[in-house]
Amino acid sequence: MWRTRIAGAVLLAGAVTGLAAGPAQAQEYRYWSFWQGKGSSWAYATEGPATMRPADGAVAGFRFAVSADSAAAGKPRTAAGFDAICHGTPAKDGRKRVGIVIDFGTATDAPGGERPPKPRTQCAQVAEDASAGEALAAVARPLRYDSRALLCAIAGYPEAGCAEQVEGAKEPASSAAPSSGAAADGRDAGGGGDASGAGAGGPSAGLVGGVAAVVVLGAAAVWQARRRRG
Repeated sequence: MWRTRIAGAVLLAGAVTGLAAGPAQAQEYRYWSFWQGKGSSWAYATEGPATMRPADGAVAGFRFAVSADSAAAGKPRTAAGFDAICHGTPAKDGRKRVGIVIDFGTATDAPGGERPPKPRTQCAQVAEDASAGEALAAVARPLRYDSRALLCAIAGYPEAGCAEQVEGAKEPASSAAPSSGAAADGRDAGGGGDASGAGAGGPSAGLVGGVAAVVVLGAAAVWQARRRRG
């Protein structure tokens, strides 16, 4: 009997995982994602550029792409090397240097009628307490936002649109779309890396997996307790 219930729990966990992952796979959005340099590689940012305050010598990356959720977002294609970006910018007292990498994405990801500029790197020299968003604003204007203070364009790209669902996606766009969350001028657009509050494009694999594990392990614990009593 208890073995039957455990098997049922396993099936339920699988169903939870499948149902939760489905919408994220069905919807794809075009948006700016936000990254932190880790040596020469990239890690998805854990908070938005409006609240993250990088130290002197840090590198912040922004990538424009189409993806279903933050876990699938493309990384900047330029290495996150601070020395290569800021070697020509001498240090100054009371200021910090932040390497900025901007990857405008591919022609495939570009909105209709637009062509992405070439990737670029710049060294932002800003106040010691400046956010990553303020560092971006120092080197990549004009920036464009929507009514939610969501970062829609960097250096004028793209000309229109903001984290919109791409054509052909199966589900209607909703507030669950990945956000570029990059209120780069200091306005808080939400937390997270989808260049801001990313990850909003669907439940994270870790969360779904955790739910599944709780269901299965809980059922196993009950079965073991019954077995000891027997």
